Amino acid sequence: MQSARLAFYNFGLHVAPADSEAVRGFMLREPANFEAATRAQGFLGRSGYPGIPGTRSWGAQVFPRYIEGSGFTTAPSSLSLWADIESLMAFTYSGVHADALKNARAWNVRQSWPPLVLWWVSATHRPDWQEGASRLEYLDDHGPSAHAFNFKQPYGPDGEEVTIDRERVKALAAQNATRQQDLLELVSKLKV
Repeated sequence: MQSARLAFYNFGLHVAPADSEAVRGFMLREPANFEAATRAQGFLGRSGYPGIPGTRSWGAQVFPRYIEGSGFTTAPSSLSLWADIESLMAFTYSGVHADALKNARAWNVRQSWPPLVLWWVSATHRPDWQEGASRLEYLDDHGPSAHAFNFKQPYGPDGEEVTIDRERVKALAAQNATRQQDLLELVSKLKV
C-alpha cells in the first residue's frame, strides 16, 4: 500500500462519570495529551468529538460493544492517524502520554478487551469512529492480523508481520521530549 498511514483507535471505560472527582486527573491531562500529540514526530491528525468545539469529528461517534451494560453513553476513546508504528509508539509510551498511562488504573475499569487497535489505510482514506470500533472488536474476536493489530504483533502496510525498530522509537521519543517539556512540567503538577 503506497503512502499508507497508520490508523489508531483506543477505547476504555472510566470508573466514574467524566465530571466526577474520581477521574478529574484524566480530564485535567486530556488537553495536554492532545497538544503533545500535535507536537509528536509522525502525527498526522486526529478526530475531534461531535458537539465539542475545536478539531472536527470524523463522523458520528460510536463505541464498541463493550460499552453496553456499563451505564455510560459515552466513554474515553480516540481516533488518529500516524506516519508509522514507531512514531505512534514513541508518543504512546513516553512523555505526557506515558504520564497519563501510569495513572490509568486509577481512572479506568480493568478491561477484558484490547485497549487499542492499529490498521493501515491509504493516503486518501480517513477512518471514522465506526471503523475504529469495528476494528477493535475484530481484534478481540480474531486476534492480530493485517486487518487489525497491536504493538505486540504489528503488521506493515504490505500485510506482512514486522518488527518494530526500537532504536528509532527511542530516538523519536527523545525528539518528542524536547517538544513537550513545558507540557511535561504542567502534567507533573496535576492531581491524579
